[in-house]
Amino acid sequence: MSETPTVLFICVRNAGKSQMAAATLRQIAGNSVAVASAGTEPGDAINELSREVLEEHGADLEREAPKQLDSELLRRADRVIVLGNEAQVEPVDGMRASIERWVTDEPSERGIDGLERMRLVRDDIERHVLELFSELR
Repeated sequence: MSETPTVLFICVRNAGKSQMAAATLRQIAGNSVAVASAGTEPGDAINELSREVLEEHGADLEREAPKQLDSELLRRADRVIVLGNEAQVEPVDGMRASIERWVTDEPSERGIDGLERMRLVRDDIERHVLELFSELR
């Protein structure tokens, strides 16, 4: 792993979960970790509820937009983390990281929607990110 590790978060749309994980790690780690996020089928805009609940914790998605996952992002990353079960990512030649999967809470499966759902998703992702940051230090 490089002196400043690079973490890549991936989900399907890169509009919610992967963006939330990236923003949370940026907030916690500052410049000690390089952070990127991407989607296997990126959406058009950041999920507004994701943005709102991150702002409640002081994180910012204002300058972010969904991005397409590409081979170069995968090659540069020291840690590659796929959030949820939907996104499928295959290794590419030259990757130095294995592909990890975080199975995150999905409150909508329990009938919880809206801001309450997104807060639970945020909190679950935050727990994962704190564990990751502890490993990276």
